Amino acid sequence: MGASFQKQIPGKVSAQTMGYQKFKNSGGAVRIDLGDLNPKQKLFCQSRSRYTAYGGARGGGKTHVLRIKAFGGALTYPGIRILIVRKEYPELEQNIILPMRKLIPPELAAYNGTMRMMFFANGSVIKFGHYGPNDDDEYQGVEYDWIFMEEATQFSERQFRTLGACLRGATKVPRRMYLTCNPGGIGHMWVKRLFVDREYRDGEKPEDYTFIPATVDDNPQLLEASPEYKQMLDLLPEDVRRAWRYGDWDALAGTFFPEFRRETHVVPPFRRIPGEWRKYRVFDYGLDMFACLWIAVDYDGRAYVYREVQQSGLIVSQAAKLALDLTPPWEQIDCTIAPPDMWNRQKDSGKSMAELFAENGLGLLKASNNRIQGWMAVKEMLKPLKSDKDRAGLLVTEECVGLIRNLPAIQHDEKNPSDCAAEPHEITHICDALRYFCVTRTLGAERTETAEEDELLSAGAVTDYDEAMTGGDVDMGYLCYG
Repeated sequence: MGASFQKQIPGKVSAQTMGYQKFKNSGGAVRIDLGDLNPKQKLFCQSRSRYTAYGGARGGGKTHVLRIKAFGGALTYPGIRILIVRKEYPELEQNIILPMRKLIPPELAAYNGTMRMMFFANGSVIKFGHYGPNDDDEYQGVEYDWIFMEEATQFSERQFRTLGACLRGATKVPRRMYLTCNPGGIGHMWVKRLFVDREYRDGEKPEDYTFIPATVDDNPQLLEASPEYKQMLDLLPEDVRRAWRYGDWDALAGTFFPEFRRETHVVPPFRRIPGEWRKYRVFDYGLDMFACLWIAVDYDGRAYVYREVQQSGLIVSQAAKLALDLTPPWEQIDCTIAPPDMWNRQKDSGKSMAELFAENGLGLLKASNNRIQGWMAVKEMLKPLKSDKDRAGLLVTEECVGLIRNLPAIQHDEKNPSDCAAEPHEITHICDALRYFCVTRTLGAERTETAEEDELLSAGAVTDYDEAMTGGDVDMGYLCYG
């Protein structure tokens, strides 16, 4: 079944004078054959959800159906205002604007390059925009009936919500947002959460979100035109092949930290940590987020992240109190590690953040802020500590859900492959805290031979995590898990 439109138009759009609509009294009918749509593309066009995402794998025909859906909406709803947005303008022009200008005859619409807008004879408008990290102001206070996000995983969740706030206006056109996406990119985790995993937070309605997965196997037109394309995908490295060929959203989740694996690095929680293990607090602080980790280091130098907190909007006194309140009185913290900018003097008070934290009962140790060195230190600790068969040098307990979720979401910086991307900022705070710990030269526990320890050992007490994993008579004063 082909996709086509036949519309009676009131006149002809003039391409002159900045692209504004000018009509001549020469009515007529225009029929446009848009070719065949595959079943997945038809589902996308027919979706009535507020947010509809399409794709998952390469070659599923997502960009083509985006153009068709936008064009069809402009003709179906006279006066509709549509936004098509991509991260960078060159890709937008190459993949969206130029093909649409070839698709749409001048009898129906005129394109203005200065305004980057397409004006239709029936009063509809399509705006083409790019949305980089610093372009929030471009989308404040504007109104659209439909919004299309091309390559949505290249955007942060904050950008997605900013655009979603633009779905408003006085017309009776149903407000909708359409997304195309592949695994990977800074937006991988929020797209996966909303559309693939369907995990929702307060205020998010499951019925608002629809995901239509598509692979190259769903696109017979591409396979007929380029039969070698599927073979090319099959020859890719395993993780890339799983993502691009089959749309596996777990395959590229750890782009910057491929070393991190849930089955390898996530362990059951502690009930109590051996008293001689060294314990550290480490945090990243800003008014937008206070992210703090508690980390214990055993006799072998292996680090266990056993507690976390993330909370926004805290002033120094509140952040210090939260960190202290979450530390039980029997836990002796060797030191609290903080980023070096905590030692910068504040213009208003003349004091540094470090001084303010100290005044509120939390003395700090300055960490290195060498990002590359820090991330490499994290990577090293994620490796097996002694041999390939040994457990990793950094483990995370199941209770630290924020770190477990955000660490795999960190992506490579496009301009500096040795560094990770600073966006989306909301996932970087807790990972930065881990970086400050790993780059700081912390000490492991020192094993001491005491009469008390001898008695515990002879009684079969557990003195390290490995023994707790294998059973035995566990003394409550030592490590075990429930």
